[in-house]
Amino acid sequence: MDFDFNEDQRAIQDMARAFAENEFAPHAEEWDRDHIFPEDALRLAAALGFAGIYIKEDVGGSALGRLDAAIIFEELSKGCTSTAAYLSIHNMASWMIDQFGHDDLRRKYGPKLASMEFFASYCLTEPGAGSDAASLRTKAVRDGDHYVLNGTKAFISGGGRSDVYVVMVRTGEAGPKGISTIVVEKDTPGLSFGAQERKMGWHSQPTSAVIFEDCRVPVENLVGAEGDGFKIAMKGLDGGRLNIGACSLGAAQTCLDLTIQYMAERKQFGKRLNEFQALQFRIADMATELEAARLLLHKAASKVDRQDMDATHFAAMAKRLATDTGFKVVNEALQLHGGYGYVSDYPIERFLRDVRVHQILEGSNEIMRLIIARNLLG
Repeated sequence: MDFDFNEDQRAIQDMARAFAENEFAPHAEEWDRDHIFPEDALRLAAALGFAGIYIKEDVGGSALGRLDAAIIFEELSKGCTSTAAYLSIHNMASWMIDQFGHDDLRRKYGPKLASMEFFASYCLTEPGAGSDAASLRTKAVRDGDHYVLNGTKAFISGGGRSDVYVVMVRTGEAGPKGISTIVVEKDTPGLSFGAQERKMGWHSQPTSAVIFEDCRVPVENLVGAEGDGFKIAMKGLDGGRLNIGACSLGAAQTCLDLTIQYMAERKQFGKRLNEFQALQFRIADMATELEAARLLLHKAASKVDRQDMDATHFAAMAKRLATDTGFKVVNEALQLHGGYGYVSDYPIERFLRDVRVHQILEGSNEIMRLIIARNLLG
């Protein structure tokens, strides 16, 4: 067991950290305030290989592993958690096409996704199918060389802006075995979008319903075989859960660092805050819990890379711990900043608003507990 990064991973970490500091962090407040989707900054990230982290090199990907991705997303999230999270979703959708799509589909979309000429969205959640994803109702009916899609997807990151939508649809029986995955391009007739959601956080990425009304999609856009869609979606989520956990860790680490700096400067009752033992203990706990979550996340990433039998189990544990710990640490950082933590002149409140949703998406943390318990109890 080697807990140190190798030379390549340290170089990747340094590159991601420098990029986040130079290209994300200086603009994050503006993107959040004005609800700007930073396309140029995202394409700069793509130029470094961050839009196709684990898709194959023959279509422009970086062909890195899940641990590499966790390292990258923790660093990117320190600059702008919301934008890093969108990039995670783009990578998840792109990987699904690359991993399970036929070669023509890979070559059609892979290069444009890796360069972010095309932005991608992952479409699973529906108004009536959230945690119970296998009950989704969006239908795809075969009509010659097309599928005709009808239904609605909810809370889709990139909705209304993405060029490619990786959509889970019902092509067969009720339950998970009747679900398939298909790629829908933005200008397809019958595809439309709801109003942009007004959200607590994640302001730098658009979010809307994605609506299909007699939307005709070529059969060759099917990813994998009919009936494989739920398995493909869950495989995608194993990686997505790791990435969103890493985004929580990055935000929390930044807030912890800012709090340590603030406590060294702020004085009350004639002493600096870092001289009060009660506050020292809180910082110690924050750092310890953050490191524990990071270690579990990296172990889970290694298991997903190796395709271990218990990879999904560990991805669920890591996502649950990292996102809960991330929010807890950021919330503690805000408390230790007092009133300054609550105002937008300081970045703590933005990080808090951005990490809160990580406990809900990519499978809520209640569903993570369900996955873990089922694996343990049978």
